[in-house]
Amino acid sequence: MKRILSGLYVVLDPASHPPRPLVDILKEAAEAGVRLFQYRNKTASMKEAYEEARQLKAVASDYDVTFLVNDRCDLALAVDADGVHVGQDDMPYEYARRFMGPHKLIGLSTHNPEQVKEADRLQPNYIGFGPIFEPRSKQNHDPIVGVEGLVTVRSLTTLPLFAIGGITLDNVAAVCKAGADGIAVISAVMQTKDVKGVVRQFMDLMQSSKPGESLLGSGLGE
Repeated sequence: MKRILSGLYVVLDPASHPPRPLVDILKEAAEAGVRLFQYRNKTASMKEAYEEARQLKAVASDYDVTFLVNDRCDLALAVDADGVHVGQDDMPYEYARRFMGPHKLIGLSTHNPEQVKEADRLQPNYIGFGPIFEPRSKQNHDPIVGVEGLVTVRSLTTLPLFAIGGITLDNVAAVCKAGADGIAVISAVMQTKDVKGVVRQFMDLMQSSKPGESLLGSGLGE
């Protein structure tokens, strides 16, 4: 199975108060072309999160898309997710890799050049970097890095680099031109009633912002 580590990365988070069930959002986004999803739920009990993640993983498998779980390695393994995404305050990458094994994907959040350098040394499957702009889905976030911050760290790693934080249809082209391999979005997709329409607009803007390159078709094998 090809694991897509570029393009549009949709984070499914009920804290964004989506107007539709997460399963429906995943289905519509996948039908519109998204191949990478993450389930994030910071408040649910393990039982609640397991049931929700299990349903999402089943749908993700039906659509043959990559499905990761935020933070919780135990939950990722329990639902046989394709991997896990960890932050700076979560389980250290080295332990997450031991826990997940050699074949699962692991993404690592970073917020400044020093963290990107360390992530490059650790060699996760991909790096998340941000917040690029003011996030709508997170109150206590790290300092905003801006497009200039993304340009600075792009030269520090050859790993797939996903920009995150406040990215919308109005600014996605600038983020892609700054060197992001992909864009992680939460509110921009979660809070719309027209998931397919918004996803297609994102993809069109992303593809047209990098002439000669396809953000949608590249992948990374296991």
